[in-house]
Amino acid sequence: MTLERLPGWLNAVTCGLLLLFLHVQGQDSTSPIRNTHTGQVRGSLVHVKGTTIGVHTFLGIPFAKPPVGPLRFAPPEAPEPWSGVRDGTSYPAMCLQSDMMDSEGLKMLKLIMPPISMSEDCLYLNIYTPTHAHEGSNLPVMVWIHGGALVVGMASMYDGSTLAATEDVVVVNIQYRLGVLGFFSTGDQHARGNWGYLDQVAALRWVQQNIAHFGGNPDQVTIFGESAGGTSVSSHVVSPMSKGLFHGAIMESGVAILPDLISNSSEEVYQMVVHLSDCAAVNTETLVRCLRGKDEAEILAINKVFKVIPAVVDGEFFPRHPKELLASADFHPVPSIIGVNNNEYGWLLPMIMGSAQKIKEITRRTLPAVLKSTAAQMVRISGHYNLRPSSLVPIPHLCSHAPVYFYEFQHPPSFFKDMRPPYVKADHGDEILFVLGSFFWGMKFDLTEEEELLNRRMMKYWANFARHGNPNSEGLPYWPMLDHDEQYLQLDIKPAVGQALKARRLQFWTKTLPQKIQELKGAQKRHKEL
Repeated sequence: MTLERLPGWLNAVTCGLLLLFLHVQGQDSTSPIRNTHTGQVRGSLVHVKGTTIGVHTFLGIPFAKPPVGPLRFAPPEAPEPWSGVRDGTSYPAMCLQSDMMDSEGLKMLKLIMPPISMSEDCLYLNIYTPTHAHEGSNLPVMVWIHGGALVVGMASMYDGSTLAATEDVVVVNIQYRLGVLGFFSTGDQHARGNWGYLDQVAALRWVQQNIAHFGGNPDQVTIFGESAGGTSVSSHVVSPMSKGLFHGAIMESGVAILPDLISNSSEEVYQMVVHLSDCAAVNTETLVRCLRGKDEAEILAINKVFKVIPAVVDGEFFPRHPKELLASADFHPVPSIIGVNNNEYGWLLPMIMGSAQKIKEITRRTLPAVLKSTAAQMVRISGHYNLRPSSLVPIPHLCSHAPVYFYEFQHPPSFFKDMRPPYVKADHGDEILFVLGSFFWGMKFDLTEEEELLNRRMMKYWANFARHGNPNSEGLPYWPMLDHDEQYLQLDIKPAVGQALKARRLQFWTKTLPQKIQELKGAQKRHKEL
């Protein structure tokens, strides 16, 4: 029967359904369009190597107003709505930051980095979702928070398309203010600080409001991150401001109590900013007003001095120090995965510091200056370097309320074998490739068959956790939940269950060393009194 012979009403319904089908097919092919509460956004289609599944990417979606002018050093505000369809096919500008790749060892990353601008207007997120996903699909959502000591980094460095395609999840990568703009505090109501963390909260709220339009389930959100990203995740676990915005947490090589990334006082950073800014400020209010009048180049000049800027106990995001929040009676965490790599900063730290080149240039005359400079840099990064004890400290508090799974990543990627000394094992950040399925900016390396299996296993562990709050499933080596037996998973080519990770080292850092420091302080005090 042809359309002409159908009854009028049925003809109309048929045509309507056909047009709807064609519309959906059109927007779900190469130019998908999705709704958000502030307007429509158009994405693009990417094909993931090694899968038959396409992924729709939506890049540069605003989750807050540009934090400029009066919104500099202020909490983020909801984004303005737009008319028409917003283009979401290009990377957003990275947040204002000093050059993260100015050291000799990291210049190679510039060769693979696409041209990405830098701007104070940077509160955007990227979404990666399987092409079949639609409103009602209710796929697990995994929100990635990038690392970089809270002073560098960007969402677009990390491509979520392989994880989304392989594990049928929605991946969201978020950006947040960094450095002085992200964490400067006056210690009072004029600039409480933690702006970067407040940006992350705003992004998580956006996900709750909008992710269903992209096929995600707002009631099944897992936040995960590495280094300062792991510290950020851990910070949301303890912050009452983030309660209810996520349902699982994965902390890779970073927790909220890393000493370099949290401080009870903002005084040291405050005084340095006063000195560097040339603001003749008589009080905190006039200082903030002066800083808001600085252009981006002037802010960058101030920012350049800081290798790390800690978050502060501001009375709002952190009502108290994270250690106190962890131990409080009203602390109710979510299921968590916490882990470290077995050779954190074994190679990356010397590369960042440019040690290889420095060694070539050392003479008897310059040795004292080199040692002094190196020691200063080591002190600044010491909070990250001692990741293992810091990562283990919060576990008793977490385990008493929710399931916790602990891991040590042990496999050095094979493609680094000609670049690193043979004694270097799994360095800081090595696990990211195996979690996301690609290197920076989606770059693929040739993995061995064993590494491909490790990659698939780790993506499956992470996605299982996002789905069920438990990383285990049929076909995977068993990962025990952490309890009084202190069992954990050794993530390597042949995963194995270990027990009491670095027990003696943990005792040294948490008991022996603090005791010796107190004894030394006591001796110094008695000496002064004499």
